[in-house]
Amino acid sequence: MVRPIEAEATPRCEESIEELFTALETPLLAYAGRLAPTTDMAEDLVQEAFVRLHAQFAQVRMPRSWLYRTVHNLALNQRRGRDKIVAMIPPPEGETEVADLQPLPDEQMARAEGMDLVKYSLKNLDTRSQEVIRLKFHEDLSYAQISERTGLSVGNVGYLLHHSLKSLAADLTKAGLMP
Repeated sequence: MVRPIEAEATPRCEESIEELFTALETPLLAYAGRLAPTTDMAEDLVQEAFVRLHAQFAQVRMPRSWLYRTVHNLALNQRRGRDKIVAMIPPPEGETEVADLQPLPDEQMARAEGMDLVKYSLKNLDTRSQEVIRLKFHEDLSYAQISERTGLSVGNVGYLLHHSLKSLAADLTKAGLMP
């Protein structure tokens, strides 16, 4: 009779990933359950190990041992990450802490420059495109409503909006304000 460890020592395991999952899911969950603080975390560890195995299945020579080692390492990484988390101490009763919601000065300046560029780019559009953008974004009208107001077809409204916004995006990208 061949022991499981000796079977693992062969150059390449012939089991499929599905067969490995069927055979090892329950034992791996039990193992992960001893390493993780909750059942949900243990299930996540096992799932992540199988996902990683699937991604590199052709390169893994001994998938059974590899899965156990991966679950072990993932559990250690999770524990290290959990240990780094520092609990916040709530302010004393009756006191509240208010966060400064104002953007930093350089962020304010970048936003103002971006707004100026958008205004400049809008002024460079033709009158009809400016009107369609105004109706869409300032008055929040549908294409059909814009069509009724301007006398343009619905398709033409969509075309003008698409090309106008594409032009604005190109200007913003050129200025480095958009990726």
